[in-house]
Amino acid sequence: MKTIFSGIQPSGTLTLGNYLGAMKHFVELQNDNNCYFCIVDQHAITVPQDRLELRKNIRSLAALYLAVGIDPDKSTLFIQSEVPAHAQLGWIMQCTSYIGELERMTQFKDKSEGKEAVSSALLTYPPLMAADILLYNTDIVPVGEDQKQHLELTRDLAVRFNKKYNDIFTIPEVKIPKVGARIMSLTDPLKKMSKSNPNPKSFISMLDDEKQITKKIKSAVTDSDNEVRYNKEEKPGVANLLSIYSLCSGESIESLEKKYVGKGYGDFKSDVAEAVVNVLKPIQERYHELINSEELDKILDHGAEKANKSAFKMLKKAEKAIGLGRKR
Repeated sequence: MKTIFSGIQPSGTLTLGNYLGAMKHFVELQNDNNCYFCIVDQHAITVPQDRLELRKNIRSLAALYLAVGIDPDKSTLFIQSEVPAHAQLGWIMQCTSYIGELERMTQFKDKSEGKEAVSSALLTYPPLMAADILLYNTDIVPVGEDQKQHLELTRDLAVRFNKKYNDIFTIPEVKIPKVGARIMSLTDPLKKMSKSNPNPKSFISMLDDEKQITKKIKSAVTDSDNEVRYNKEEKPGVANLLSIYSLCSGESIESLEKKYVGKGYGDFKSDVAEAVVNVLKPIQERYHELINSEELDKILDHGAEKANKSAFKMLKKAEKAIGLGRKR
């Protein structure tokens, strides 16, 4: 049995892209693996957050994890800040990393570009991400393509630590889903669908209602030739909608192309919207049952307890290897 770790930031409601590219796969993975699903709230504060909004988002994300099908009897669901070992090992990983390799991180360049004042945490959060993963002897980390560089750094830090001090960390493998790993924006299909996009028409929130979903998909950017055909270079908007439709309906892209031969974008977009609604509706119903329930708190308490036990053991191994504290 492999150990899998995944963390998502509570910085706004998750999108359909987050679900199709990540969370949908988590449900399948938990059946045959030892899974840790973490709400990485300490990563969220690398940029300013409203404290009440952050707490609301943390709880909302936890409820969404469960609503999509994460089973607390099979997986460990917990909040990062409730397991102190993450920040503690994060400091050790920061001491193991080099400024040059952190400055080369694409996300740091993108998020800091053109800004006068940038939090130092934007530069140093990849070592915390490495700690998140390494604390649990993680074998596999399922991520989107945009996180691949950070995972490569995690592997480098683990190898560097193991060689210099003691061979204690498992070197994790990166797993990028072949299909649906990168759902694109509805308004600009050359960019990834993102919950941080200021234009709400660019993404479908997992909590959008049927009217909002239908309106957003019907206004999604396509092209002028009215032909439903998958070609990411020539028809990125249509290709993106076909990917969404395929992943939500279970039908292959090839069969969907045949289905809409001779038909225009109107029928196609209506059917895409219906497929998305059918997927999200039961998730939303379960979410609303959980969001203010004692059940959610009990699950998170239990998850924090389990995660703390595992993480503390690994932290002590790392501290002993590097020479921190008193030998007992």
